[in-house]
Amino acid sequence: MKTPTLSVRVARKVIEATDIATFELVEASGAALPPFAAGAHIDVHLPNGLVRQYSLCNDSAESHRYLIGVLRDPASRGGSAAMHDRVHEGERLQISAPKNHFPLVHEARRSLLLAGGIGVTPLLCMAERLATSGADFSMHYCTRARDRTAFHDRITASTFAARVHFHFDDGPAAQQFDLAATLAQPEPGLHLYVCGPKGFMDAVLQRARARGWPEAQLHYEFFAAEVGPAADDAAFEVVLASSGRSVRVAKEQTVVAALAAAGVEIPTSCEQGVCGTCLTRVLEGEPDHKDAYLTPEEQAANDQFLPCCSRAKSARLVLDL
Repeated sequence: MKTPTLSVRVARKVIEATDIATFELVEASGAALPPFAAGAHIDVHLPNGLVRQYSLCNDSAESHRYLIGVLRDPASRGGSAAMHDRVHEGERLQISAPKNHFPLVHEARRSLLLAGGIGVTPLLCMAERLATSGADFSMHYCTRARDRTAFHDRITASTFAARVHFHFDDGPAAQQFDLAATLAQPEPGLHLYVCGPKGFMDAVLQRARARGWPEAQLHYEFFAAEVGPAADDAAFEVVLASSGRSVRVAKEQTVVAALAAAGVEIPTSCEQGVCGTCLTRVLEGEPDHKDAYLTPEEQAANDQFLPCCSRAKSARLVLDL
């Protein structure tokens, strides 16, 4: 079943920093847009047929617009290049209603926001919401250089500017980000939120886990995952619990592709295991998790997986389909 979409118009397109553009989207007929909470994202249907996820980075109290920031990725698979080159002011786009897999924990005693590059988009919305609610938080924003720092002026002009620490890779040593000191000691009620390039996020999460941060206090959202074939990938079977039908998944084939070839469609979006759109329950068998969406505890439970990228360690998986 096709997911309903919203028709929006690009009201403004602005170059925020080197290789980063923001797009202000308004409802095509001028109506209010569905509400969203800090950390939410939308699926954007691009002119070239691709669907990509972009975090909302405007005030979540606003209902007249959505604002997204898009980095032109030199290794683009067609998404960011299409947004930069083919989407202009005045054009219409189809988007999903907001989804939120990266929500704030409002009962947190204190929040620590760590942004790497374009990963600032959901965290900026979080910072504004935390500031509005009077919550205790601090934010570290790491970029390669000042000219690649989107929303710098917006942040420095904000009411929470004193809580934000900028770190530029090409800047003086005194302002470099000290990950070890920042994550030195977990505290009860201190929640960590991190978003950015995979290497940045991996470093943050590995350090936090090594220092004993409880998994329940770690919150993250990956923009993309590095999913590729592994030497030990093997063919296996998936069984549809509703009918008992068995479908073979070849060694170099995804579960989604194998099921589609058999006439069984599963909704997908990112196809990289980061957005959760295709999340499917596993009733029997052991998945081989390759996603960046499920937490380590959720992966260990082996009762759900992302068929766009994950496979099977067992000879078969029985799926709740």
